[in-house]
Amino acid sequence: MNRRQPLPAIWLISDARNDAALDRALMRLPRGSGLIFRHYHLPQGERLARLRQLQRIARARGHTVALAGSAAQARRWGAQAAYSADLARGAALLRLVMVHSLRELRRAARADAVLLSPVFPTRSHPGGKALGPLRWHAISAHARVPVIALGGMDARRAARLKARHWAGIDAFLR
Repeated sequence: MNRRQPLPAIWLISDARNDAALDRALMRLPRGSGLIFRHYHLPQGERLARLRQLQRIARARGHTVALAGSAAQARRWGAQAAYSADLARGAALLRLVMVHSLRELRRAARADAVLLSPVFPTRSHPGGKALGPLRWHAISAHARVPVIALGGMDARRAARLKARHWAGIDAFLR
């Protein structure tokens, strides 16, 4: 992992559903948290413009910004991290990868951190199968990098799971 930049404990993940609440949520997050900016629903120009707005807030709060995209794009757009399967190395760039199984975890061994999902049922994937706390712990025990819990997460569930790192989409809408 890139030691110049600590891995935030709490991550806010953006999407079309939570866009209206992102500015306020970023300001309420503890200093030094993280934002994973996805916004796949926006055309490229609008996506970059929205990222720039959120980066201003994030910088003022000491948050890390990860761009869903390649490492090269994350560097071009001024993000401190890339959220993708692209594990290209880059100066001062954290590389975050989503995994759903032990097999995927092993393939992501070169990442700086992984998001292991879904821990609990989620609104974004109704009826989808969740790992549950026991399976999440069993898989994460094999990780050689920090594991970020995702899927139905909020502060209460993160505490119950004893997850050092967690991420949410809906958890910050309240």
